[in-house]
Amino acid sequence: MDRSTSVTKKTDGDECEANGVERQQVNEVETVEKIFESKEVPPWQKQLTFRAFFVSFVLGILFTFIVMKLNLTTGIIPSLNVSAGLLGFFFVKTWTTFLEKSGLLRQPFTRQENTVIQTCVVATSGIAFSGGFGSYLFGMSEVIAKQSTEAHDSANIKNPALSWMIGFLFVVSFLGLFSVVPLRKIMIIDFKLTYPSGTATAHLINSFHTPKGAKLAKKQVKALGKFFSFSFVWGFFQWFFTAGDDCGFVNFPTFGLKAYENKFYFDFSATYVGVGMICPYLINISLLLGAILSWGIMWPLIDTKKGDWYSAEYPRNSLHGLQGYKVFIAIAMILGDGLYNFFKVIGCTMFGLYHQFHNKNSRPVLPVGAQPPPTTNALSYDDQRRTQLFLTDQIPTWFAIIGYVSIAIVSAATIPHIFHPLKWYHIVVLYIFAPALAFCNAYGCGLTDWSLASTYGKLAIFVIGAWAGSSGGVLAGLAACGVMMNIVSTASDLTQDFKTGYMTLASPRSMFVSQIIGTAMGCVISPCVFWLFYKAFDDLGVPGSQYSAPYAAVYRNMAILGVDGVSSLPKNCLTLCYVFFIAAVVINGIRDGVGPKWSRFIPLPMAMAIPFYLGGYFTIDMCVGSLILFIWEKMDKAKADAFGPAVASGLICGDGIWTLPSSILALVGVHPPICMKFLSRKAYSKLGS
Repeated sequence: MDRSTSVTKKTDGDECEANGVERQQVNEVETVEKIFESKEVPPWQKQLTFRAFFVSFVLGILFTFIVMKLNLTTGIIPSLNVSAGLLGFFFVKTWTTFLEKSGLLRQPFTRQENTVIQTCVVATSGIAFSGGFGSYLFGMSEVIAKQSTEAHDSANIKNPALSWMIGFLFVVSFLGLFSVVPLRKIMIIDFKLTYPSGTATAHLINSFHTPKGAKLAKKQVKALGKFFSFSFVWGFFQWFFTAGDDCGFVNFPTFGLKAYENKFYFDFSATYVGVGMICPYLINISLLLGAILSWGIMWPLIDTKKGDWYSAEYPRNSLHGLQGYKVFIAIAMILGDGLYNFFKVIGCTMFGLYHQFHNKNSRPVLPVGAQPPPTTNALSYDDQRRTQLFLTDQIPTWFAIIGYVSIAIVSAATIPHIFHPLKWYHIVVLYIFAPALAFCNAYGCGLTDWSLASTYGKLAIFVIGAWAGSSGGVLAGLAACGVMMNIVSTASDLTQDFKTGYMTLASPRSMFVSQIIGTAMGCVISPCVFWLFYKAFDDLGVPGSQYSAPYAAVYRNMAILGVDGVSSLPKNCLTLCYVFFIAAVVINGIRDGVGPKWSRFIPLPMAMAIPFYLGGYFTIDMCVGSLILFIWEKMDKAKADAFGPAVASGLICGDGIWTLPSSILALVGVHPPICMKFLSRKAYSKLGS
């Protein structure tokens, strides 16, 4: 599951009309830019400092490990913008304070440099998601192919290797950046799209650089460090008890052995407790309801049909048996939710564009050529200053067009040599439609804060997979998914960064360069981190293992479905898929129909679908995180709001970074000394005899 359709991108108020930034009169209360009026804005070249990119590189590695671990376990990836901004501020501020006291400081730390760090870090770690290491890219491997009885021939398999993974990412990850550059003024200045995540990040960075905000940031970093240490030590402690299969605290049968068999238990994961603290309550409840519906009701009932609906001789992981129902019903719900929101966002985009072009009396007119739109007296001081600086450092349109066309030519010539079933004309067709889809995704993200990168990728799977045919169609579809996901994902990310830069007076040029450098870092760091996991854990991608990469199997089975059709599904599976596809559409329609007041009580189909395949163990962890935050808010809401994200980030980061030493230990052959296992009385008595 991708970062953008994941738990962090859903908002309870998804509405079609753009929420225009509320304007203030100049004579009102002092604005944000009035506070920073005395501070000089450095030119864009000085916003790009060596220390900023050094810190970005270090934090990029940290967050790549975290995202990779989440990718390979459940696919649920929370927003790391707060952590990136906070840690970037802390490291550089500490260094500059030391230099200032020593009399060696040449350039003060500014909010523009802080924005560059945050942008670069998120771009770096974002490749761990859009690179498909837990979805389409790993879905090409022999490990995942063996889990199905179809399309496991050599034409549909490509095992991971550092060389082609790095090369592939370099030729597809930059196109999205060039595709939206000519539209930045329209998105940010003329349409005044809100981009809630980008706006929230900008407010956070602005607050850090005020005296009061700097004091709070130091306290937040202290809280993050404390829970980072606890989470890291807890991960280290748990490692000692995992000497064999099903050993350790991660397999603790909290609610009894029968519940454990059906994936209901608390696995003591600090990561998912932290994720639960960040995610909205509705997401966590939806996940729990999905786990109860599937593993508590449906799968036990379907299991009783063994021998009738499907042969009892099939192994547990066969798609012709119970596993097929788990995978394809989950896919049906994901597609139903994704397609509903795809058409909803497209509709919102069309409505918004119609409103923009036909309501010029209430909105600024579109810019003509290089001329900025006319400024009206209604603009606040903040808007006037931000608009002036945003339009100062232009990125020439010709540069963006030449960049896009050049990379597209190189990409179309290179990718067929990496994936032989994917032909150059497939790629050309993708690149013809890609800029329009990137614009729709970026515009929709500005309205709803919801990127549909994975949905566009899934559409590419079906279209290109069916076009390529049975000979290599699965591999071609997965590769096409990667091409499309990288373009539309990076496009919406860059536009979010333009919004953050607009509100912190960071130059669009520095944002673009930072995104380019961060993406380049990610194209090397992410494959290396994945390669470490791949070599350290022999059971990577195996169902039931620590890193089962569930979405790799889901994406591969989507590709198989696109090539072979529905003939391979077990009995009554297609009927159930129709039911859950329609249910996902209807539930989303009801949510939008009743409005924000009541929609917060209606579960989200996308979230409900995730545990259908994975089980409910991680939903228990996330609900524990929600419960902790709920109690904290009842006791002291102000403190919970200020320190909740920092505590959650500490739990996620500590447990996530523990994967680095644990991987190294596995590579050098150091194994845990103890196996802590839980058995029933009957099994124990047999063991004793």
